[in-house]
Amino acid sequence: VALNELFINKSTAFSFAQDKKGEIMNSDFITSLRKPPIYTKSTVEFWNDEYISKQLLKAHLDPNFDGASRKLDFIEKSVRWITERLSPADYPLLLDVGCGPGIYAEKFAQRGYQVTGVDFSKRSITYAQQSAISKKLNISYAYQNYLEMDLDTCFDFCTMIYCDYGALSPKDRQVIMNKIYHHLKPGGKVLLDVFSMTKFCNFQEQQIWEICPNGGFWRPNEHMVLSVFYKYFDNVTLDLISIISKEEITPYYLWNTYFSKEDLMQEAESVGFKMCGLFGDVAGSIYQSESDTIAIILEK
Repeated sequence: VALNELFINKSTAFSFAQDKKGEIMNSDFITSLRKPPIYTKSTVEFWNDEYISKQLLKAHLDPNFDGASRKLDFIEKSVRWITERLSPADYPLLLDVGCGPGIYAEKFAQRGYQVTGVDFSKRSITYAQQSAISKKLNISYAYQNYLEMDLDTCFDFCTMIYCDYGALSPKDRQVIMNKIYHHLKPGGKVLLDVFSMTKFCNFQEQQIWEICPNGGFWRPNEHMVLSVFYKYFDNVTLDLISIISKEEITPYYLWNTYFSKEDLMQEAESVGFKMCGLFGDVAGSIYQSESDTIAIILEK
C-alpha cells in the first residue's frame, strides 16, 4: 500500500500515532518516514532489545527462512565447500565474525576447526554457548561488538558471512577490515560476501504498511509497521522501518551497501589484504556479473 493511500485513510493510520493526551503527533510521524542522511544510525536498541532479540533468534533457527541466516541446505553446501577450499588441516584456528547463534560455528567445529565466534547479540551468544555444551562441541564464544573486537588469539582463517560487511558505513568497514587483519596470522585467509551491483539495480523504492493487532516481529502488542525502502547514490539502500503505536513512534535504519568486484577489492587491498579467490557466493559458485552476491577470499 503506497503512503499516499495511507495518509488518505487517516482514521486508520493516525489512530496509531497519538500521545497520552490524545493529540496526533504529526511532526514525529512525518519525521519517522523522512529520508535520512546516509548511514544515519538508529538511536534505539536492536540486537539486544529484549523482545526483538527473541524474534531474531527464532528467525536464525528457522531452517526454511533466509531473512536472518541463510536456509539450512545452503549453509550445509557452503560449509562443505569452505572445508574443501580452506581445510581445517591447513587453517585450524577459525574466527567467525558475526556468528549469531552459532549455526555456522557448530558446523565448522564438526568439520574439525577450532572455532571462536564473536557477536553483539547477547541472546544469540548465550544460545550458542548452551547449544555447544549440549552437543559437546569445544567452541569459544565472545559477546563483543566486532568493531571493538579484541581477542588474545591470532587465527588462520576468518569468516564474515551473510553480507554483514555491507551493512556498515565506510568508516566502520575500514575498522572491521583492520580488526580482522590484526587478528590473522601472516598468510591467514578471510572469506566474506557482499551484495552485488546487480542486486542494487534491481532494488525498488517503495512504501508498505502493516497493522499488527496482536503483535508481530517488532512488538508484542498492537502496532503498525511502516516500511519505506530508499535508494541512495554511492550504491546504498535503506530499509526504514517505523513502529507506530499509541505509546511510540520509533524508526529503525537498516542499511546495505552494494559492491562491484573492483570496489570490494580496493577496500580490502587498502588495508593490506590481497585477493586470492572470487566467487558468486560463499558456497563457491562461479562469479558472474548477474550474481546477487560476491564472495571473496583474501590473504594477509
